[in-house]
Amino acid sequence: MAFNCYWVLVILTVITLGNGQSGLTETCNPDDLEALTSFKSGISSDTSGRLEKWVGPSCCKWEGIVCDNVTGRVIELNLPGFISTEGFLFQSQMNGLLSPSITLLSSLQVLDLGGLIGISGSIPTSLGLRLSSLRKLYLYGNNLTGQVPESIGKLSKLEELALHENRLSGSLPSSLGSLINLKRLHIYSNTISGVIPDEFSNLTSLVYLDLHDNSLSGNVPERIGDLQALKELDLSNNLLSGKIPSSVSNLSSISVMYLDQNSLEGPIPFPSTSGQMPLLGFLRLQDNRLSGKIPTKFGNLVSLQRVSLANNKLEGEIPSSLGNLSSLTELYLGGNRFSGRIPDSIGQLSHLILLSLSHNLIEGPLPLQLSALQNIQTLDLSFNSLNLFSIPKWISELPSLCRIYLAGSRIEGKIPEFLKTTPSPIQELDLSENSLTGSIPNWLGSLTQLYLLNLSRNSLESEIPDSISNLQQLGVLDLHSNNLNGSISRVFQISSLTYIDLSNNSFSSGIEGIDHGEEESGIQFLNLSNNVLKGKLPSTIGRFKSMQSLDLSSNELGFELPEALANLSSLHILKLQKNRFSGEIPDEFLKLRKLKELDLSNNLLVGEIPNGKPLSDFPASSYSGNKGLCGKPLMPCN
Repeated sequence: MAFNCYWVLVILTVITLGNGQSGLTETCNPDDLEALTSFKSGISSDTSGRLEKWVGPSCCKWEGIVCDNVTGRVIELNLPGFISTEGFLFQSQMNGLLSPSITLLSSLQVLDLGGLIGISGSIPTSLGLRLSSLRKLYLYGNNLTGQVPESIGKLSKLEELALHENRLSGSLPSSLGSLINLKRLHIYSNTISGVIPDEFSNLTSLVYLDLHDNSLSGNVPERIGDLQALKELDLSNNLLSGKIPSSVSNLSSISVMYLDQNSLEGPIPFPSTSGQMPLLGFLRLQDNRLSGKIPTKFGNLVSLQRVSLANNKLEGEIPSSLGNLSSLTELYLGGNRFSGRIPDSIGQLSHLILLSLSHNLIEGPLPLQLSALQNIQTLDLSFNSLNLFSIPKWISELPSLCRIYLAGSRIEGKIPEFLKTTPSPIQELDLSENSLTGSIPNWLGSLTQLYLLNLSRNSLESEIPDSISNLQQLGVLDLHSNNLNGSISRVFQISSLTYIDLSNNSFSSGIEGIDHGEEESGIQFLNLSNNVLKGKLPSTIGRFKSMQSLDLSSNELGFELPEALANLSSLHILKLQKNRFSGEIPDEFLKLRKLKELDLSNNLLVGEIPNGKPLSDFPASSYSGNKGLCGKPLMPCN
C-alpha cells in the first residue's frame, strides 16, 4: 500500500510540475509580448498569413516563436521569407517597418527575418546592447537602410550574421572585429563604403566572409592570412585597390576566393612555395589591374577547378605548370597580354570543359596536344596573333566541343564543310572579323542546335539561304559588315531570335517579313542600318514588345511612320535617320517613356513635333534635315 501511495505522489508531483512549466509558457513575458506586438503592428501586410495568427497572450504558441522551457522567455523569432510546404518552396513577403521594440526580446538567440523583401527601416542601434544572447542574426533580402550599428560588435555570442541584399550604407564598423565566435559574415549587395577594418583579422573563427557588391575601398587587410578557419572569401565587385596581400598564401583552409571586379594591382603573390592553399578550388581575380606573370608555381594549386584571371594586365608566356592542374574544368585567361604559344601541357587537362584565351598576343600554331581535350565544350581563342589561315580539322573532331570562338584569327577561304558533321552539335559559332569569302552555305541550316551565329566583318557574298529558317533555337544572329544581298524576310521566320544585326550589307527587300502573324516577337535588338531596304515599315512592328534597340537608319524606307511604333514600350534606342519617311510624327510617340536616344533626322517629315517628354528632351540634331518639321526643340511653328 505504501508502495502504491509513493507512486501516486510521484505522479501527482510530475503533473503539478508539468502544469507549472506549462504555465510559464502560457502567458508571454510582458517585455516579449510588447516586442512582438510592436513588431506585428509595424507590418502592414504579410502574404504568408503567419502574423494574423498572433492573437492572445500565449506568444510561445505563435507560429515562428520558440520559448525557453524553463524561463518562458522567447529565444527564437523565425519568420524567414522562404517557406517549404509539402515539398514546395515559395517566398512570402512582409511590408512595413522593423520596430526598434524588437530589442525587448532580451533572451533572443535566433532572429530570422531574412528574405521577406519588403521590411524597411533601419537596424536598431541598441540591438547589440540588448540582445546579448544572440547567436544568429538574419535580416538579409529586405529593404533596410542606414548603417550597420556599432553596437553589433557587442554580440559576443554571435556565430552567424547575414545582412546582405538590403540598402545599407555607411561604413563597416570596426567593432565587428570583436565577434571572435563569428563563423559566417554576409553583408553583400548593399551600398556600404569605406575600408575593411584591420580588426577583421581578429575573426579567427570565421569560416565564411562575404562582402561582395558594395562600395568598399582601400586595401585588402594585410593580416587577412590570420583567418586560418576561413573557407570562403568573397570581396568581389567593390572598389578595393592596392596589392593582394602575400598573407593570403597562409589561408590553409580556403576553398573559394573571389577578389574579382576591383582595382587590385601588382603581381599574383601566391603560391610562393608548394603545399600552400591546398584546398583552393575556385579562384576569381578577373577585372582588376594585376600585372606581371602567372607564377611558375601556380600549377601547385592542385585542387583548382575553376580559375579566372581575365581582363587584367598580365603578360609573358602561359606557364607549362598549368598542365599539373588535373582537376581544372574552367580556365579564363582572356583580356590580358599573354604572348608566346599555348603550352603543350594544356592538353593534359583531361577534365577541362572551357578554355578562354581571347584578346591576348598568343601566337600560332595551335599545339596538336589540344586535340586530347576530350571533354572540352567551349574553346575561345579569338583575337590573338594566331594567323591560322584555316580552321584545324581536329577542332571539328573534338567529341564534346559545341561552342567555337575563332574571331579575328586570320582565317581565309570558305566556311569549312567539316563543321557540318561535328560529333557534338554546334551551339555557338563565332568566325567574325576574319577573311572568309564565298557564300553562307546552305548546310548551316542543318545545325539545328545553333544558338549563336556570328559571321560579321568578313567578305561573304550571297543571299541568306532559305535553310536558315530551320534554326529554331537561334537567339543571336550577327552578319553585319559583309557583302550580303537579297531579302531579309527569312530571318524573321526564326521565332527564337532576340538579337539581329544585318547592318552594313546590301539587303534590298524583305522588310515586310517583320510580320509575325498574331504572335509577339521576342527580338530585343534589331539593326538593319546601312542597307538599301525599300518600302513601308509594316504596322506589325508594334508586336515587338521586347524591343530595346531599333536601328533602320541609312536605307530607302518611306511612307508615314507607323503609330504602332509607340507600342514598343521597352524601347531605349530608335534610329530612323537618312530614310524617306514622310508625314507627321505620331502623337503616340509620347508613350515611349524609356527612350534615351532618338534620331529622325534627314527624312521628309513635316508638322509640329508632339509637345512633351520624351520627344522635347532630345537635341535639335535628332530632328534636323526635315525641312517641314517645327516645334521644340526646333524653331516654333508659325
